[in-house]
Amino acid sequence: MARDRDVAESFTLGAAQIEPVYHDAEATLDKTCRWIERAGDCGVDVLVFPETYFPGYPYWRRSTSIARWTDLMVDLAANSLHVDDDAVATIGEAVADADLHLVLGTNEVDDRPGSETLYNSLFFFDRSGDLVRRHRKLMPTHDERAIWGRGDPECLAVHDTDVGRLGGLVCYENHMTLSKAALCAQGEEIHAAVWPGFWEQHGHPGDKTRAESDAARDTCDIYPAVREYAFETQSFVVSCSAYMSEGVPDGFEEGEIGFGVGNGGSMLVNPAGIVKAGPAVGEEALLTAEFDRSERRATKAYFDAMGHYSRWDAVNLEVADTRLDPIHDHHGDGSAAAQSLSPAAAQSLAEEYDVDVETVEAVADAIADAE
Repeated sequence: MARDRDVAESFTLGAAQIEPVYHDAEATLDKTCRWIERAGDCGVDVLVFPETYFPGYPYWRRSTSIARWTDLMVDLAANSLHVDDDAVATIGEAVADADLHLVLGTNEVDDRPGSETLYNSLFFFDRSGDLVRRHRKLMPTHDERAIWGRGDPECLAVHDTDVGRLGGLVCYENHMTLSKAALCAQGEEIHAAVWPGFWEQHGHPGDKTRAESDAARDTCDIYPAVREYAFETQSFVVSCSAYMSEGVPDGFEEGEIGFGVGNGGSMLVNPAGIVKAGPAVGEEALLTAEFDRSERRATKAYFDAMGHYSRWDAVNLEVADTRLDPIHDHHGDGSAAAQSLSPAAAQSLAEEYDVDVETVEAVADAIADAE
């Protein structure tokens, strides 16, 4: 029987461990496009930029007065991306010219009318340069919650490409068991894991310092996390970490970049958890490595998280697929017309009544049409 998807047997993954022009959208845009072009020249099929690369991670968040913090928040928002920005179209053109898929870490300005909230987001572009979807970090970590809003449940998703089913998570989301399971259960094959740097951890996660060399992997949680992510989901993982040179960025004073852990640490990992490139520490770099789908099949032959090693009758997962919006229908009568049937609910009903999920969806549509 023929497979339902036609995907490449081999492909090249890339991590763009690139320093943004901090808090400068125009200059960062120019640099982004140049490195996309470079990746295209190297034959990269999927290119990943670090967490909030555009226009930089807020390393200043712990080191300033509230008044200065507010000014920096305004400046950060002014240089962040909105889905309707011309800059997004420009990036799309560069992606199309380079003929690759792009996962871009960005500070995102909310597109809900009336909102100016920022989100820690991943923008996914396909080879044609279209922005096909985005992922917003579901829960900002610790005092990041003063910077970014909480992401929408619908963002926990994957999509098909010509090299495999692609997903991504931001920073500590890559430690979240159920979020990882949600992407795995949707058939994720290539995973983008993005981070604000690479660090030495001194006893606990709240006590970390900038990595000085790749020896930091002995204590940095990123190194085991991405290898385990690859192995437990049998995914190809592009782990891309932020890099910032040690000088003081333009517009900042000495000491304001207090949480400066951005020293790279990017890695490319195969489904057996084998690191094929990296960690690259202390420099800008375009990491690339070629992978073959046989690497995934070989791991799955031994341990298939979505097949023979699974027991969905013992453990299964419910995944929401909703977007959080300010206006809701509070007067619905409970009918299918008033309340949409989510894929998760349809699947649950199909299993309960031992019918195809398509049958459940068809009945729901018929009821809605009749009303």
